Amino acid sequence: MPYTRREFLDALALGAAGLAIGTSARSYARILGSNDRLNFAVIGLNGRGYAHLASLTTNKKSARISHVCDVDSNTLRKFASSVEQHMGEMPKTDKDFRRILEANDLDAITIATPDHWHTAMAVAGLQASKHVYVEKPCSHNPAEGALLVEAQRKYGKLVQMGNQQRSSAHTIEVIQKIREGVIGRPYLANAWYCNVRKSIGIGKEAPVPPQLDWDLWLGPAPRRPYKDNVQPYNWHWFKMYGTGEALNNGTHEVDVCRWALDVGYPKRVTASGGRYHFRDDWQFYDTLVTGFEYEDAMLTWDGKSCQGMKYYGRDRGSAILGTDGTVLVDRDGYEIYDLKGKKTSEFKAGSRTSSTDLVGSDSMTDAHFANFIAGIRSGEKLNAPVSEGNIAVTMLQLSNIAWEVNHELNLDTKDGHIQEDPDGMKLWDREYETGWAPHL
Repeated sequence: MPYTRREFLDALALGAAGLAIGTSARSYARILGSNDRLNFAVIGLNGRGYAHLASLTTNKKSARISHVCDVDSNTLRKFASSVEQHMGEMPKTDKDFRRILEANDLDAITIATPDHWHTAMAVAGLQASKHVYVEKPCSHNPAEGALLVEAQRKYGKLVQMGNQQRSSAHTIEVIQKIREGVIGRPYLANAWYCNVRKSIGIGKEAPVPPQLDWDLWLGPAPRRPYKDNVQPYNWHWFKMYGTGEALNNGTHEVDVCRWALDVGYPKRVTASGGRYHFRDDWQFYDTLVTGFEYEDAMLTWDGKSCQGMKYYGRDRGSAILGTDGTVLVDRDGYEIYDLKGKKTSEFKAGSRTSSTDLVGSDSMTDAHFANFIAGIRSGEKLNAPVSEGNIAVTMLQLSNIAWEVNHELNLDTKDGHIQEDPDGMKLWDREYETGWAPHL
């Protein structure tokens, strides 16, 4: 029996409490036959990992979850039970993704780990002849992003980045309208993100929880003692592991704006902001305004992690301004305005998204996975190949660098490299734990 999305999410919560699966789900899986479907491994099982489960469940006529992986044994058990409940089969489990990559019958991996793992794990997957779905950002730093793009070309498997608005039907539609001239020539794109995140406090060194393999959690990152305010989510705000709000959420809208303007790497990047709302261990900004300049266009992103005042009545979105009007687009629809700001048309997707949702399960992600699966099975063109997704990722990593060095960056528009700026280029790469650096 098919689930509604609300029923699915409710059932996930029940599944975490150990709810037994029904025989109808098992029967359905047997009728389909595992040989008719692609075998997926989901790696990184908190938060966004459940969106991967939801989307693979939606697409289970063509895909199954054969393996799951997490360095926390409690998280691993809970997620495996949810897979069994919703897909009718108990997946194989392992805390070490390297053992999972040895499976000859595995077709693809999905990566929803902390950012510092994304490129290393994706490259390892490609080297093991697996297709890869990797959450944004696809890398922790610009050097990694370039390496991953090169790895995809070398090994020839598909890599789709999780900027799922590229698979949103209404966003595809309004981008086409922009191409056809609905607002004239677009030249300015403004994007934003607002949330009301709480303080992460001042962490203390503590014993590693018995269910967590901290060494494997650190992976490519230099070894540091376990602190009680980092894992499982606050790693986003530590430079060793995360990439800040610009990459955590800004990637989505900056990618939409770049798509709408039909531009690549900018010639100049500026960024200003700080950690203003709280005084705690958070190492990035909670407030950032960053801009990207092109020869005949510009793009901005305004991020507020801890101040929920909305723009245009929305937590997040993009405004594309042109010579004849404006398009306002978000995950829930779009509106078109004339040059004087009068609304001329709109489309509502019939859903509402929220900045505070840490899972982000939605129909866009379902469609994004369907596109990835079709790419593997029949050669359908990917909506967000890593070569394309990495451009927005690198742009915002450059915003982080501009913020860090406290001056604007001049770029080579062919590849985003920082020009004549040794201080900036020092941050192009990162330090790795010995033996863990990704390589081709």
